[in-house]
Amino acid sequence: MTRRFAELRAPQVDEVVSERSILIQPFGAVEQHGPHLPFNTDLVVADAISRAVITEFGEELDLFMLEPFAYTKSNEHAWSPGSIWMNPTTLLAMIDDLARSVAPLPARKIVFINGHGGNSSLLSVALREVRLHHGLMTFLMHPSVPPDQGGPSTEEEHGMGIHGGLGETSMMLHLRPELVDMQAAVRNVPAALVDNEKVKFGGSVPFGWLSNDFGPDGHIGDPTGATAERGARQFAAAVANLGASLREVAAFEYPMEGGA
Repeated sequence: MTRRFAELRAPQVDEVVSERSILIQPFGAVEQHGPHLPFNTDLVVADAISRAVITEFGEELDLFMLEPFAYTKSNEHAWSPGSIWMNPTTLLAMIDDLARSVAPLPARKIVFINGHGGNSSLLSVALREVRLHHGLMTFLMHPSVPPDQGGPSTEEEHGMGIHGGLGETSMMLHLRPELVDMQAAVRNVPAALVDNEKVKFGGSVPFGWLSNDFGPDGHIGDPTGATAERGARQFAAAVANLGASLREVAAFEYPMEGGA
């Protein structure tokens, strides 16, 4: 049986989707990724990881994958022709429409798997909006937590491998090497932020930024050491971590009372 929801036939929905089912909604992006990576980098990663999760854990956890959102909140790259971005209010409205559409299903849980760090804050808002207006249990996961939100980045990148850096480039070398131009890969780590304790990516004082605030190439990090082997390890670790997280989602229920 397929676990791509859009591949089901209408009569199958009543047969296979139940209250135990968990809907997986990937979010990617189509935006500039520097001179060495394609516009669809975040979409490729979100889609591939979601498909791998469905393959490995779909039967165990009764997962169904919805079709990825390709065009999302990428306005930090609006300066770059070819980046396709939705206004934050547009994307929130699209998510609300999605939730309204799936709310009649027996499934009560929906998980956002987000491949684009620029979506993260907005998706956190959407979690509660969907919970309030449509009664669904909502969850947000990342293949890896973005470095600008406190996630890991290499020491060489000083915590700033946030866009087109070592990790993302390695992942694409693993998934779609034919789309990567390593001859164009150059280091771009903002030296002015290296010694900051508070005002930095992942620091306690967030700041608004556009990707060309850090140079005309639009990437932030150091992709020069990226390898497909590193990307394969990252991919496997992300799938395993998402599977462990989804097991907890499967056991998660409301109402939840105190007493611990």
